[in-house]
Amino acid sequence: MEKIDFVLTWVDGSDPDWLAQRREYQPGRGTDAGESRYRDWDNLQYWFRGVEKFAPWVNKIYFVTWGHVPKWLNTAHEKIQIVKHEDFMAPAYLPTFNINSIELNLHRIKGLSEHFVFFNDDMFLIDSVKQEDFFKNGLPCDCCIETALVQDNIRNPFANILMNDAALVNMHYNKKEVIKKQAKKWFSPAYGAMLFRNVLMLPYREFSSFKYSHLPSPFLKATYWKVWDEEGAVLDEVCKNRFRTVFDVNQYVMKYWQYMEGKFTPQSPKLGRFYTIGKHDQQIHHTIRRQACKMICLNDDVNVGDFEKQKKEIQKSFEVIFPEKSSFEM
Repeated sequence: MEKIDFVLTWVDGSDPDWLAQRREYQPGRGTDAGESRYRDWDNLQYWFRGVEKFAPWVNKIYFVTWGHVPKWLNTAHEKIQIVKHEDFMAPAYLPTFNINSIELNLHRIKGLSEHFVFFNDDMFLIDSVKQEDFFKNGLPCDCCIETALVQDNIRNPFANILMNDAALVNMHYNKKEVIKKQAKKWFSPAYGAMLFRNVLMLPYREFSSFKYSHLPSPFLKATYWKVWDEEGAVLDEVCKNRFRTVFDVNQYVMKYWQYMEGKFTPQSPKLGRFYTIGKHDQQIHHTIRRQACKMICLNDDVNVGDFEKQKKEIQKSFEVIFPEKSSFEM
């Protein structure tokens, strides 16, 4: 089995030096710099406990940061590599407060393996995962489900970004030809009932969007290099946006390229679950404590009422399955 690395991005939203720099570049209209994009839920230690307990096979963990690291993190651990933004991003892109810019440059991290899994810091392993949950026969495992794009919040640029991702793909690929070439992957029984979404989207001439799971994403570095080679001007422009904007594309465009090229292995959509804190609290605690799936994403919502209370309740749930420190903690 090939080596598989994990890449984790993190920011300490309370760091005074980081806050001062952020204020210096404070964005104007059309950008997204909301508090919920940076505040710390103080649960990162459970990410590392999950990796040690449920994915001990991981090769290296590349911890991508503005420059700060948690005080408790054992940076001398043989599996941890601290990577600052300036270590892999072009000077023209820095400083950046735009996760899209960071995500689009992950392939430039020195030493990163060809096969890697990308995590945001709100994605956790809560049960045992195998290498085959992320890669099979050298290809990323993924759930390729086309879907109509729906937006319910005019102030959230995410739908615009997804539309940009699809537009970029449509500029390079013919939908009919793509599906014909890899019909078995497009209509795989691994998708369960969701494969009918692909059937329902067949009449549409171009790709609308794809189901996004907000879960750890497996990638091939070669895909990143290919997309940069073919659309470097677009990606360069995005990476110069210091904050997230409605004109961005994100790392999903890499995922979509893998779909178009057939460089993925169909996977069940039931591997993990996505919840929004403040909206799905009961489900969150049940899923973590009962280990109802292998991985979970806890999406921050700016409308969370009592932040400190919510934070403590989530920590309590994690403590049920992760009561002991990991070797990644001092």
